[in-house]
Parts: sequence; C-alpha cells; structure tokens
Amino acid sequence: MEVSASDPGFARDIGAWCRRTGHTLLSNERRDNDYVALVKKSSPSPSAPQKESAEGKTLIVFSGDLDKVLASFIIANGAAAMGRPVTMFFTFWGLNALRKEEKQAVKKTLVESMFGVMLPRGSKKLKLSKMNMGGMGTAMMKKIMNDKNVDSLETLIKKAMKAGVRIVACTMSMDVMGIRPEELIDGVELGGVGAYLGDAEESNVNLFI
Repeated sequence: MEVSASDPGFARDIGAWCRRTGHTLLSNERRDNDYVALVKKSSPSPSAPQKESAEGKTLIVFSGDLDKVLASFIIANGAAAMGRPVTMFFTFWGLNALRKEEKQAVKKTLVESMFGVMLPRGSKKLKLSKMNMGGMGTAMMKKIMNDKNVDSLETLIKKAMKAGVRIVACTMSMDVMGIRPEELIDGVELGGVGAYLGDAEESNVNLFI
C-alpha cells in the first residue's frame, strides 16, 4: 500500500507505526511537496516474542519557561549518560526553545507573523515561570548558574544532541503557531504524535513538562 501525506512529520510517524504494528516499511521518501511511504502488510503473529523490558525515556516539553526547559534537558542528559535512548517531543510553547535567534526569511500570513513577533525566539529569550520580575529574576538565575558552573540551557541542548538525544518538533503545533522548519535550530527532527507514541511505548519513563 502506498500512502501519501503533506505533513513532514509523516516520515517519522509512518516508521513508528510500522514498527509497533509489525508491518514492513519498504520505502519512505519525499516526492516534490509530498511524503510517500510504501507499506507491506504483515500477517499477525501473536506468538512473536515481546521485549521483556523497555529502557527508553521520553519527555513531552510543553512549557516554554526557562526553568522547566532546563529541567527537561538536565533529565535528558542524565538519561543519555546512563546509556538510555531518549526522545524529547517539543510541542506548543516548548517549540520556542528550539527557534533560531535570528529572524529567518520565510513567507508567513499576518497572523503567523504576529505569533512570531510575540513569542520568544530561541532559548536565550525564555523567562522563568516564577519570580521573573521583568527579566531581573531570569538574569539573576543565569548569573548564579554561571557562578556555580552549571551549564546554560544552550550548552545543555548541544550536549543532548551530541549524546544522541532525539529532539523532535511537533509538526501540528508548528503549523498552528506558524513556525517553519527553517526557523528551528539544526539537528531538530520533525514528527507527529504517532512518532512520539512509538518511542513512548518503548520507554519505561514518560514525562510531561
């Protein structure tokens, strides 16, 4: 069966779906503006051996608050250091942490452009969820972290990517908020809820931050 979709997250979703249902993904490619997959239906095999345990870790990063995004990357880096596969699924406000600092030349509607102006562009623009105090609290937190040799959010993101943590941006949220793939930092994957659920089913820790 050939399946075609316009959502860029489909490329990861179909792979996760096939992996969990036992069907065979024969090909997965982009044709012009569409994402096309060829899937071979497999016969059900209820006697197939199942994994005894899952050791993966998945995190849904919904918040765009500096302290909460920091916590999510600290956890992710810790799990990666233990040799565990880690997936971070960024959705809605969490996507702001993955935006490039520089404004990108992409075509947007008026509403999408307004979203882009109102929302923080990149990890350095995130604020504390409490005691922000017009930015003074956030500045104090960053200074204390620096004085105590605690990695900045930017450093934690780079370390996570280097350690193999999969950072996935929710394509549905991107579409709603008018965020284009070109506006995201390098190394970010695109995916939908199916891709996240595929990784979550292979994990023994799932966090919503």
